[in-house]
Amino acid sequence: MVDEAVRMEATSRIGLVMATIRQRIAGRSLVPGSRLPSVRSLAGSLQVSVSTVVEAYSRLAAEGAIVSRPGSGFYVATQVAPMTLAAIGPDLDRAIDPLWISRQSLEADDAIPKPGCGWLPATWLPEQSLRKGLRTLSRAGVEALSNYGSPLGLAPLRRLIGRRLGERGVEASPDQILLTESGTQAIDLLCRFLLEPGDTVVVDDPCYFNFQALLRAHRIRVAGVPYTPNGPDIEAFTTILVERRPRLYITNSAVHNPTGATLSPAVAHRVLKLADQHGLVVIEDDIFADFEHTPAPRLAGFDGLERVIQIGSFSKTLSAAVRCGFIAARQEWIEGLIDLKIATAFGGGRLSEELIHAILADSGFRKHNEALRTRLERARRDVGARLRDLGIVPWTEPRAGMFLWCRLPAGRDSADLARAALAHNLVLAPGNAFSATQAAAGYMRFNVAQMQDERTFEILRSIL
Repeated sequence: MVDEAVRMEATSRIGLVMATIRQRIAGRSLVPGSRLPSVRSLAGSLQVSVSTVVEAYSRLAAEGAIVSRPGSGFYVATQVAPMTLAAIGPDLDRAIDPLWISRQSLEADDAIPKPGCGWLPATWLPEQSLRKGLRTLSRAGVEALSNYGSPLGLAPLRRLIGRRLGERGVEASPDQILLTESGTQAIDLLCRFLLEPGDTVVVDDPCYFNFQALLRAHRIRVAGVPYTPNGPDIEAFTTILVERRPRLYITNSAVHNPTGATLSPAVAHRVLKLADQHGLVVIEDDIFADFEHTPAPRLAGFDGLERVIQIGSFSKTLSAAVRCGFIAARQEWIEGLIDLKIATAFGGGRLSEELIHAILADSGFRKHNEALRTRLERARRDVGARLRDLGIVPWTEPRAGMFLWCRLPAGRDSADLARAALAHNLVLAPGNAFSATQAAAGYMRFNVAQMQDERTFEILRSIL
């Protein structure tokens, strides 16, 4: 028992040294080719033994992170160190980092209430349609189960997506639709296709936090435009276009994340007019389309896919475990996007595409969505009323979707509230995670579908 305790302590000290060096490399305080601290100096600063540092350096060398030069010491390997997104941007408190909500939500146990996450509970998803689709897929030919898919994507699914887009006023032929592994991959491909490091992109303020994280990964400058219940503030939008000369604007039109607001036709026309005047490309993220009773105006519909690119996925209403999304764009842009997809992901995810097509083509999924929209409408009303009783007031009354963007009681900071809630195993979504200008400290996004557990309100009441 004593020997085991000693061994575990030694291992943890070696790990401490290795983590320290990795952190310095990732943060660029140790750049490729630079000399590491001597074994004795690092041992002294970390208060560990010389033999501990020797072993840590040996393991790092075996990994290829550092190299040994006999008679000279240890040096950072010449390959580029892994990028850390936290090191690229300002030194923010982790509670308001754009990646904080994702990390907490994805890593939390399924039994933990997660009103801060961005997806439906598993019991709200079409389980029977999924199981039926899997049974159908199990009888498919071996090619569907084993082979790479076409880089453009499964043709029947692209045709079906084209028909679904047409129902929302967006005309797109199958040749204008490229299937991706997710909505996130769709934006990633478009960033690679349209942007260079140092370019500026406009996002709504507040906006979906992963827009910011993705742009940061591509080393893009972000300009936040204040968002109103009818869309972006046009005066502020105009100022940004004139002063910052952005290349791209990323937004949700129909069901805005996080506010739940809907773009008005008048604001949509002004956005498109300004985009044309300033050579701006627009990415319209439409992943919440299936939540709408009546389709709202789409920028892509007004524009005809000239300057507007529409993306979507099926993770919110079908399954987050079946990864599939799409890009609808000008046909001449699709060829370049296909090349990028091959370079970064090779073939398409044929298994997921076949499964998605089987489910969407079945009438059961449409019936499920009709019931889901009604269920969400009821949840928004009930949760909104209970939040008001706590002094938490919705910013607007969404027509569709699962989100309520709420103003906290005066003087309350959402990051502090999120930290306190996490201590009670409750994952919340603090406002500044969505704000490029850090102007939403007094706001919080709530997922009404994830607030059916009474513990959520008990914890909120106690920490408020």
